[in-house]
Amino acid sequence: MARILIVDDSPSQLLGIKRIVEKLGHEAITAEDGAAGVEAAKRELPDLILMDVVMPNLNGFQATRTISKEDSTKHIPIILVTTKDQDTDKVWGLRQGA
Repeated sequence: MARILIVDDSPSQLLGIKRIVEKLGHEAITAEDGAAGVEAAKRELPDLILMDVVMPNLNGFQATRTISKEDSTKHIPIILVTTKDQDTDKVWGLRQGA
């Protein structure tokens, strides 16, 4: 069983993704914005992070960059879960560490 951190500011999206993760037999940890996601990643050291992009405080690109550069969390794979699907968004996400 993997420990998966889900970072999303939408309560309905957060709940929906959490249900999917738990139905697949994994443990879900949640955070409501990018800043909380960075703190949860440092504290919980999950096996995987599912990250929204458009969020208050710290957006998903900024949170991904912070997590992927921090020594204690840079090994954690991050998947961006977002409706931002332009090629520039994909390239930017990869450059941030997703």
